[in-house]
Amino acid sequence: MKRITSIDVVRGIVMVIMALDHTRDFLLQNALTQNPTDLSNTYPALFFTRWITHLCAPTFVFLSGVSAYISAKRQNNISESRKFLLTRGIWLIFLEFSIISFGIWSDIGFHTLLFQVIAAIGVGFLLLSLLVGKSHKIALGIGSFIMIFYGLLALVPESGLRNALSPLFVLTVLPLGERLLILAYPILPWWSIMLIGYGLGEYFLVEKPNRIRFFMKMAGGFLIAFVILRFINIYGDPVPWSIQTKPFFTFLSFINVSKNAPSLDFTLCMLGISFLMLWLAEIYGEGKLKFFKVYGSVPLFYYLIHWYVIRTFLIITFLAKGYQWSDFVFHEQTLGRPKNDDGITLPQVYLAWFAVILIMYPLCKWYSNYKSQHPEKTWLRYL
Repeated sequence: MKRITSIDVVRGIVMVIMALDHTRDFLLQNALTQNPTDLSNTYPALFFTRWITHLCAPTFVFLSGVSAYISAKRQNNISESRKFLLTRGIWLIFLEFSIISFGIWSDIGFHTLLFQVIAAIGVGFLLLSLLVGKSHKIALGIGSFIMIFYGLLALVPESGLRNALSPLFVLTVLPLGERLLILAYPILPWWSIMLIGYGLGEYFLVEKPNRIRFFMKMAGGFLIAFVILRFINIYGDPVPWSIQTKPFFTFLSFINVSKNAPSLDFTLCMLGISFLMLWLAEIYGEGKLKFFKVYGSVPLFYYLIHWYVIRTFLIITFLAKGYQWSDFVFHEQTLGRPKNDDGITLPQVYLAWFAVILIMYPLCKWYSNYKSQHPEKTWLRYL
């Protein structure tokens, strides 16, 4: 079964965008204290630097579901497909709380455990293994139901049961003795995005002209639904949009949808843009966009390594500004930065981001070639 170029291209695009978000977190002045999407304390360039990266997680999770479906179709072996999802899910959770966690915090004591997109995909694979062999329409139905209706939980009165189940639906911080577990990616709403990807995976296997039409229709449907629901401003996001003193900021309020947990408006908007990118990738992916395919063909390898490349930039930046090694704080939620608002400007962040992408390109190209040249090494599927 031929590899679908548009999946790798779009995944590569959002991975490049993702590095911008992490470079901003690690290097930008005031990044530890300023919320880029807080309209009372931001400016358009900073807002969009953060907002555009909202595309990354839902696209990753959605395409993980698509890839899981295609892989199961290719194997045509229910037990092997289920085994792969289980082992890969456990592997991703392990990576999240080990190599990735150390890359984010550089804290040898692991005082902060962050459950984010890789762990969410890992848990999603574990749950998805239960549906292997079932009709893809079941996954699509379950995912759509959760995506559309889980926002109604906000209407459920406070109770012990609701509090116990809240980590499944909302961002939750849990103290674990001297450590802190931050469930930044609530399981069920993110799983619903994976289920939708799995449920729509069949449409990725049709002939290219049909794929192009499908992506265009889905992009239009999701984005129109987002605009209508967001305009009504009653249901779809816990934070309604509002008229601002500056007209352009009213537009920013309109598109400022909630990521954690992913609201219905957020999912419709971001998946709509993802389908738009898939449509463009089908048209231009073999030529003008093939640069991004290199990153998208080895997503986990890229994800693991890029944290340490940006970490190196962080250390060099602050040492160059006159800080000593003793000034770096690793055991608190400071991303291993000195505990103040110092850093570099937004234009300098973009330069650093560009450098990170250039460094990652030959690494990803080498590993992609190595992986394709050694199909007999099945363990490479896990990296």
